Amino acid sequence: MNPPFPFNNSYARLPARFFQRQQPEPVALPELFAFNDALANNLGLNPAEVSLEQKTDWFAGNQLPPGADPLAMAYAGHQFGHFVPQLGDGRALLLGEVLDARGRAFDIQLKGSGRTAFSRGGDGRAALGPVLREYLLSEAMHALGIPTTRALAAVTTGQPVQRDTLLPGAIVTRVARSHVRVGTFQYFAARQDVDAIRTLVQYTCRRLYPDVPEQANAALGLLQRVVEAQAGLVAQWLAVGFIHGVMNTDNCAVSGETIDYGPCAFLDEYDPAKVFSSIDRNGRYAYANQPNMAGWNLTRLAEALLPVISNSQDEAAEKANAVLENYPGYFRDQWLMRMRAKLGLADESCEDREDSALIQNLLDILHAESADFTVVFRALSHAAEDSAKLEQLPLLLDLSDDARFRAWVEDWQLRLQSEPDHAACAKQRMLNTNPAFIPRNHQVQRAIAAAEQQQDFSIFDQLQTVLSRPYDEQPEHAEYQNPPKPEQRVLETFCGT
Repeated sequence: MNPPFPFNNSYARLPARFFQRQQPEPVALPELFAFNDALANNLGLNPAEVSLEQKTDWFAGNQLPPGADPLAMAYAGHQFGHFVPQLGDGRALLLGEVLDARGRAFDIQLKGSGRTAFSRGGDGRAALGPVLREYLLSEAMHALGIPTTRALAAVTTGQPVQRDTLLPGAIVTRVARSHVRVGTFQYFAARQDVDAIRTLVQYTCRRLYPDVPEQANAALGLLQRVVEAQAGLVAQWLAVGFIHGVMNTDNCAVSGETIDYGPCAFLDEYDPAKVFSSIDRNGRYAYANQPNMAGWNLTRLAEALLPVISNSQDEAAEKANAVLENYPGYFRDQWLMRMRAKLGLADESCEDREDSALIQNLLDILHAESADFTVVFRALSHAAEDSAKLEQLPLLLDLSDDARFRAWVEDWQLRLQSEPDHAACAKQRMLNTNPAFIPRNHQVQRAIAAAEQQQDFSIFDQLQTVLSRPYDEQPEHAEYQNPPKPEQRVLETFCGT
């Protein structure tokens, strides 16, 4: 029989200063309440051959699966612009890596498994609410087609954690292409450990970007690939109204995956300055500021890489800046491509300036009307080929400035007519791009409250089912599609550490 976890732990073979080996702390009364069979199968795991009791012990950290080599990764990071030279996995342990059917390595990590050498005074545990949020949001992002870490399993621990109040504890098992972050490179740069930076560059290229030539300037090639990955990722965030909430460099994965679902949330009404995170008091990571902040993080990565780009500091800076200067253009291209698709537009031969103006004019209307971002784009999708539905949209969307919106619709329809297949494909293109269902903040909070207060996971389970098909019509689940009523609105989200 094949081992249930065919581990091949390459990170554990790096030099000892990259991590601290650590055993998870056992918990009192673990109960497995979520397991991702589809993900397990994709990873080539064999959980069906393992008992529920055994899985529960593994994903609670009470036992280790065969071949696991648990460790806490070392990294640093800029947190809201302030550099902290040592952070590291304070409540997470990398169990090891497995290869999927395509030969790609994926990390399997316990999050909330107890204190580590990097805990900085914390308890190393996770509360149930943040675990539920991470599970729901990461799997929803995957279903939306956005690069992300994923959730393999979640358990309650049977013992409370102290935050503002006592809360039920839980552990989530996270899967990622890699947990190497911008802050991982910063950790060694802060120590002027050039050999470690070079080793990390080589490791990351082999792991994530094997097309980067090792004989050329691998560090510069890596920077280029991370710039491209982050530009595409943030453009996808904006296209679905996602706000990460805590885009610190230690939460910026060089794989281009969305990582660390702390105070994240999705827009209801469109507002470019929208902030949900309770700790983002100055709006550093507001919705529309995310592209700039990703660029800021990439500059910090470039700074960490300078010693291995060139022995000449001036030459290294010049080469790194040449790569960084491409980021705004990469982002604009990615954003425009995705926003065009949201309006049914595929022909990129039209003037970018004209399409950008068309898109921005709609966003300005949504902002002025406090209109729901997801509802408007889905409604436009259904109305793209139906003049009667277009006529009814201002009333359906409860828009006060009827004339302004109708003028925009005329411009949009005119632009659609320039598409080679404008009538045949626009609607389907939009329905495949504009989700009907997102993780509505009030529904996520409702699932958390039911689990925390009544040990009721039925809303969590239902949300998982609905969010796994975000682009499908699901009339039987309309309550999960609707924006919140005024009394249901979630105004603030919390990090959970």
